[in-house]
Order: sequence, then structure tokens, then C-alpha cells
Amino acid sequence: MRSARTVLGTGTGKGTSGRTANGTGMGEGTSMWTTRLDAAGIHDPQLRDDFTRQRSLVARYKPAAYLAVLLLLPRPLAPHVIAATAFMHHTDNLLDHGPLPERAAAYTAWEKEVHQALATGVSDHPVIRPLLHTGARHPRLLGHVREFLDTAATDLEFTGFATESDYQRYLDHYSLPAFLLVACLLAPGDEPAGYRAACRTYIDGSQRLDFVNDLAEDLADDRLTIPQEALLSHGVTPADLRQAPDTPEVRALLRDLLHRARTTLAASHPVTDLVPPANRPFVRALIALEEATTTAATAKGPRLLTSSARPALPTLLKILLREHRNARRV
Repeated sequence: MRSARTVLGTGTGKGTSGRTANGTGMGEGTSMWTTRLDAAGIHDPQLRDDFTRQRSLVARYKPAAYLAVLLLLPRPLAPHVIAATAFMHHTDNLLDHGPLPERAAAYTAWEKEVHQALATGVSDHPVIRPLLHTGARHPRLLGHVREFLDTAATDLEFTGFATESDYQRYLDHYSLPAFLLVACLLAPGDEPAGYRAACRTYIDGSQRLDFVNDLAEDLADDRLTIPQEALLSHGVTPADLRQAPDTPEVRALLRDLLHRARTTLAASHPVTDLVPPANRPFVRALIALEEATTTAATAKGPRLLTSSARPALPTLLKILLREHRNARRV
């Protein structure tokens, strides 16, 4: 269901072009990436290849968010955030693609392999090796990996939400544990008081946005991520959405859903104060990117039923450059 997109990025789709947010591709960032591997103490050639492979996947999947990692996070932290994100994306893809029996079998095998790696501290898998290396330096991550695996099968069982309460349960059982894989790295050491609740507020707003912005793709896959009670309250049916009509009812539904996403994202800003000053530009940028996507989605209206919305490139660059200046000051 692509809820993993909310962990790093703007909810604007899969980003398959392989280009960074400035449209120049990844080549220009190679030297920057090398300095971050060095700063993180990642010198083993195989590990460097593993981290770089995951970096390439994340950069293609979420170019704006990847650029935020590269530009805004402290150099020693950036590769570890990439490793956690790549692990989460890999798990999400196993849960998301193919017939249910195949997905269930693939996830069962993956869960067993990851747990064995956590128990032994070694793995031959190019996704798990960087995760173990990051976990050795950020031990709280390993607990969050176990928590995520314990509840990730929730995504296998997804058949839609009847009510807002169903959505909230999904948030607790899947979206929040997924986000905490990265969020625990942004607040190292003991978890600050109130941090999990603040992270939940952010991922709630981000997930709401993602579900609306991905409607076209989800409907094409015969999935509906909007609670049925929300449809009923606006007099809209799933069949209506598949026909992509521009009606007052559909406009009102989308406007209401995006307003809830925007309101929740606005309430998530206090999470910035719970991470160290060096990580705040990155967190502010994550929220700002989501808010910019909400604005773009609102402007697009019923056309969201045929394709996702993206913020304008100047908007993305303005956010990243502003926070880059802040990061340099820190």
C-alpha cells in the first residue's frame, strides 16, 4: 500500500526517474556520498558497496528526500538513515507486490532471515548487512526493527478501512513502527519524553496525505485506502472514484481529507524540538515537503484520481536551500 513512502519524502510517487530533485541525476552527489561514508566510519569495501546500493535505490524512489538526507543531516548520520530507510522499503515491497500467498510466503522467509541476522549479528543479504552495521552504532534501532517485524504483517491483511478507528489501528500497527526505524536515529540515546507521540502525529498527517495523493495508483490496483465512512459522509462510492468524476461531492471529499492531513502535519511541528539541533533542519524539511505536497494536491483537486500531485521544483528547492543554510549555521 506504499505507506513506506511516508517515511522519507513528500508522498509524490515512486520517483522512478533516477534523478535528484534538481533533475541532474545522481552522479554529482557521488563525492558527497563518499565523504559521508568516510565520516560514518564505513571503510569495509563490501559494506561501502552495500550502503551505496541502498543509497541508489532510495535516491530513485524519493529523490527530494534523498537530497534532504545528503544536504541536511550530519555527515556521519546520513548513511545510517539510508540503511534504515532501504530496509523498510524492501520489507514494504515484499508485503505489497504479488498475489497474497506469494507475499505472505516471501514475508515469512524475510522475517525469519532478519531475526536470524539480529540474533547472530551476521548476514549475507545486502539489505541486512548495512542494517546490522547501523544497529551496532545505534542499538535502539534493533529494537525498532523487531517491533516493525512483529506488526508488519498488518499490511498483508489490508482489505480497506471501514472507519476512522480502523485507520488509526493501521497507523499504530504499521505506519508508526515503520517511521520509527528512521526516527530513532534522529533522536539518539534515550528516547525523549513525548517523542513517540510526536512522531505519531507526524506520520498520521503524512500517511493521510499519502493515501489521498496515491488514490490513482491504489484504485488501479483495486485498493481503497479511504475509510468507507468518509465516503459515505460525502455521498461518494468507490465506483465514483474509479470513474474519476469532477463533482461537488468528490471535490468536497478530497478537500476534507487533505484538510485533515494539513491540520495534522501542522500539529507535528513540535517534534522538531525533540531532536538534537543538528538534525532539526532535516526534520523541518520533511514536514515542509509534506505540507508543500498537500498544497499541490489541494490545487489538483479531482485530477488526483488520475495522477499524483507534486510540489513545483522551485518550491522544493526553496525548502531545501533554506534548511541547508540553517544546517550550515548549526
